[in-house]
Amino acid sequence: MRQAGEPSVEEILASIKKVIARDNRAEAARREPAPGSDNALRDRFSDVLDLNEIAEQVLGSEPVTPPAPEPATEEAPLLNAANTSALRESLAALALLAQPGAQPQIVRSGETSLEGLVREMLRPMLAEWLDQHLPATVDRMVAAEIARIARKKG
Repeated sequence: MRQAGEPSVEEILASIKKVIARDNRAEAARREPAPGSDNALRDRFSDVLDLNEIAEQVLGSEPVTPPAPEPATEEAPLLNAANTSALRESLAALALLAQPGAQPQIVRSGETSLEGLVREMLRPMLAEWLDQHLPATVDRMVAAEIARIARKKG
């Protein structure tokens, strides 16, 4: 129980959150350069890939001009026939991989399946374990729930 004059749990947590937020702001301010400086922008976007630099390294200092786009006609398909068939084959292979394996076979009456054997073997073991552990587990969980409800009301 809380003594007179002691802060509540909520007040303690709020105080801790304020201290953490203040420390995080101080740490961020210490790490970041001034907002208007070139270093601030360079640091902020240092992980952005600059393709112009890579093109200069690969091709030298020659400017790269992209090819002019071909005029589009309304009837022309977006992909040629070879690309379309290759895409269809790839998607068909993907669909085959996504399908489940062989369907389970239905066992005729009188025959025993592996699943049935496992079920028969596990059933007595499961029943024995439940007989030993279930009452104590339920008692423990009920007692914990009653204690929780009693704390709420108190």
